[in-house]
Amino acid sequence: MAKAMASSKTRTRKAEAVQPSKPRAAVGKRPKAVAEAVVEAPKARRRRAPEPAVAESPVAASAPRRRRSNRRSEQTIDNIFAATQQVVLASGADRVFILDVCETAGVSRGTFYRYFSSQEELLEAYSRYSRERFHRTLSELLANEVDPNERLTRLIRYLQDFLDSGTAQRMLVVAPEFALRFLKRIFHDSVVRFQDLLAPVFDAWDEELGVKLDRELICDLLIRLVMSELLVSGGSEGSAMPRRIGRLVDALRFGGVTRARR
Repeated sequence: MAKAMASSKTRTRKAEAVQPSKPRAAVGKRPKAVAEAVVEAPKARRRRAPEPAVAESPVAASAPRRRRSNRRSEQTIDNIFAATQQVVLASGADRVFILDVCETAGVSRGTFYRYFSSQEELLEAYSRYSRERFHRTLSELLANEVDPNERLTRLIRYLQDFLDSGTAQRMLVVAPEFALRFLKRIFHDSVVRFQDLLAPVFDAWDEELGVKLDRELICDLLIRLVMSELLVSGGSEGSAMPRRIGRLVDALRFGGVTRARR
């Protein structure tokens, strides 16, 4: 019996030795069909997947809020400048106290110091703001006027309204140093800007006369005439200023034609 069992085991070992062993799959490798399916599946899923909705970025979402904040800041600064003018006209530039400006503008000291660090910076910014407002308002007034004569008429009326407001004269009385610095700076700005604003007028005059007028000289004299009225008023009715400007322009155009400086 033992011999029979040993003989059976021997035959089994021989059969296993004769039978070829199955190749073992390499570790870490997939069959080609499986590998292709794994690679292609994400591509198919990507093609079938709907486009994700584009979420609004935080920057874009906050932009309207920033614009509103900017508008509030601009309004606050305008209120501070308006209050500064009131305080200067009431007390003079040398007696401008930040607390008075804050109370007049209806803002706190913390809000004030967010925009201006000192009284000197405030007055400098107010002077610059006033000059820019003067020229911007005049530019808007003349923007859509193409007729040369009407364009000049509008400019003269604007200058007359500037004199009639009385603000400049009052500033000269209560804050003469500040007012003179303002006039000096706005004079040089105006000589340049008036040449641009009156360009259609000068073009029409040059064509009419056949001679190129000295535009810088005309603007220079025009502004000096207005400032002389501030310093030494003629004491006549308001309509006298436009007539004087008209006479000056006629004298420059017809009485003494001046060629432009080169």
